[in-house]
Amino acid sequence: MAAPKKGRRSPGGQGRPGRVLALILIAMVALTAGMFASGRTTPRLGIDLAGGTSFTLEAKNEPGKPNAINETNMNTAVGIIDRRVNGLGVSEAEVQTQGNKHIIVNIPKGTNAKQAREQVGTTAKLGFRPVLSVADGAKTPPAPTPSASGTPSASKDGDKEKDGAKDGKNKPSGSPSASASAKPQGRAVTDALKADGSPSAKATASAGDDKAKDDKGAKDDKSKKDPTPSPAEVAALQKKLDALDCSTKDGRAEASKAAARAPLTDVIVACKKDGQSKEILGPVAVEGTGVKDADAVFDSQQGKGWIVQLKFTSGGSKKFADVTGQLATKQAPQNQFAIVLDGEVVSDPSVSSSISGGQAEISGGFTQESARDLANILSYGALPLSFDVATETTVSAALGGEQLRAGLIAGAIGLALVIIYLVAYYRGLALVALASLLCSAILTYTIMVLLGEAIQFALNLPAVCGAIVAIGITADSFIVYFERIRDEIREGRTLRPAVERGWPRARRTILVSDFVSFLAAAVLFIVTVGKVQGFAFTLGLTTLLDVVVVFFFTKPLMTLLARRAFFASGHPWSGLDPKRLGAKPPLRASRRRPTAPVDPKEA
Repeated sequence: MAAPKKGRRSPGGQGRPGRVLALILIAMVALTAGMFASGRTTPRLGIDLAGGTSFTLEAKNEPGKPNAINETNMNTAVGIIDRRVNGLGVSEAEVQTQGNKHIIVNIPKGTNAKQAREQVGTTAKLGFRPVLSVADGAKTPPAPTPSASGTPSASKDGDKEKDGAKDGKNKPSGSPSASASAKPQGRAVTDALKADGSPSAKATASAGDDKAKDDKGAKDDKSKKDPTPSPAEVAALQKKLDALDCSTKDGRAEASKAAARAPLTDVIVACKKDGQSKEILGPVAVEGTGVKDADAVFDSQQGKGWIVQLKFTSGGSKKFADVTGQLATKQAPQNQFAIVLDGEVVSDPSVSSSISGGQAEISGGFTQESARDLANILSYGALPLSFDVATETTVSAALGGEQLRAGLIAGAIGLALVIIYLVAYYRGLALVALASLLCSAILTYTIMVLLGEAIQFALNLPAVCGAIVAIGITADSFIVYFERIRDEIREGRTLRPAVERGWPRARRTILVSDFVSFLAAAVLFIVTVGKVQGFAFTLGLTTLLDVVVVFFFTKPLMTLLARRAFFASGHPWSGLDPKRLGAKPPLRASRRRPTAPVDPKEA
C-alpha cells in the first residue's frame, strides 16, 4: 500500500486561516467606512415606521374612450406606477387600487417625495414632437411688428441668441458629440443608437404645415399636403409663444395643462421642465407606446458619462427611422425632437443623421439621477388612463416608535436566550458563536444602510422580523459545525483533526439549509408585493451573509483556536472536554507474546 503523501491535508483543510480572517475584517472596515462616507449611519425606515407621504390618484377617461376605466387598465396602471416609484422593488413604496377609479401611492419618509410626485402625477401622455422654434423661458415683450415670415423658424435665430446667453441650455448645432459635452441642456442623439420620435414628414416640412393642421375646416386636405400657412397663422402662433411665461411654476403648470389637452395632431407651445426655455412643437411623430424599453447606463468606454439607451417596438422603430431622416436635414433647433410628458418638455435632443434598427442612445450632460428619471419616463410614461392627483397628505407612522421598540425588545430577548443557551451548552465555543454573530450583525447593518442610499431600500417592520429570524438561521449554522466537531472528538480524535474532518460534512449541511432558506426568500420576493417583499429581501440578504460568515470567519477562527492549549487540551470550560463528551479511547494496537501451538492430541 502506498504511503500517504507528506503534508497532505484532510478534505476541508485550511492552510492559512489568518489570511481569510484578515480578508473579512478588511471587508467589514471598508463597509463601515463607506457607511460613514455616505453621510448616513442609520437605515432608511419604511412608511410603517417613519411615516411618509400619501397620494390619491383619480383615473380619468381619455377623449374618445369613455369606457377606459376598467379593472384591466387600472391594474396595468398600478404596475407601471409601482415600477416608476419603486424601481427595484425594495424601497417599500406602496401602490394599490382603492375602489374602481382611485390608486393610492404611499411614499416612505426619506424618499424624495417631490420627485416621486412628479413621476406619479405625470404619467398620462408621452410623445415625441419635432421642435420648430425655441425661445427664452421668460415672457417675451410684445414685438413692434409681428413676424411676416412664412414659417415660425424665422424667429429661430433670435431665439438661438437668447439660448446662447443661457450657457448653452438649448440645443446646439449639427454635431451631437460636441453639444453633448459642452451644453448640458442640449442633449445630442448619437448616430449609432439615436432614440425616438421625431416628427413626421408633415411636422418637419415647415412650422406652417403643423399650424395648418389646426385649421379644422381643412383637415383632410392638410393631411395630404403641406400648404404654406398664412402670415396671420404664423403671427398668432408666435404671439402665443411670446405670451407664455415658463419662468414661474404657475406659468409652467398652466402651459402643461393646455398642451396636454391638445390633440396629438396639433402644433403646441410648451415649456421646458426647468423653465429656462419654451418651444413651438409640431404634431406627435411617435407616441410613448412606441418605446419598448429604456435604461440609464454609464458609458466609460467612450467617456460620455451617463446616457439613456432606448429600444423601440417594430412600429415605433419604423416611425423613428423616417423621422430622424427628416430631422437630420434641418438646422438647429429644427433638427431636435422634444420628449413631451403631459405637455411638458423633459428633454429635446438633436439629430445628426437618419437612424434605423430600433435602438437609440441619448447623451449629453446627464447625471445619474437625471438619466434614470428620463429612462423611467420613457419606459413607463404611457399609461392606459389619465390621472389627477386628487389628494396629497403627510401620514404619520402607522406603528410608531412604540411598536418599533417592542420589535427590537423581542429581538433582544431572542438574542439573549440564544446566548444563554450557547454559553450553557457550548461554554468556550460560545465565544466563537458570539464573535460570528457580531460579524454578521456588522455586515448586515452596514449593507442595509448602504442599500438605503443605493437602491432606496427601506426597513419596515416585516424586514425587522426577517432580521430577527436570521439570528436563528445563523446560530443554527454554528451549532451544526460545533456538533460535527464534537462527534469527531467522541470518536477518539484530537481537536485539530476533528476541526478539519468535521468541516466537510458540516459544510454540506449548512449549504443545503441556507439554500432552502434563500429559495423561500426569493420566491416570496418574486410573488409578493409591498411589505412582504421587505421581509423576503432581508431574509435572503442575511442568509447569504450567513454563508459568508461561516466560511470566512467561523471556520478559520476555529482552525486558529484549535491550536491553542485551552481548546486543544480539552479544558472543561472549552466545551470540548473528551470526558464530558464520552469520547472513546484512541484505538491502539496491543502487543501480545507469541505462545507455542497446542497439540490437539494433548488437548
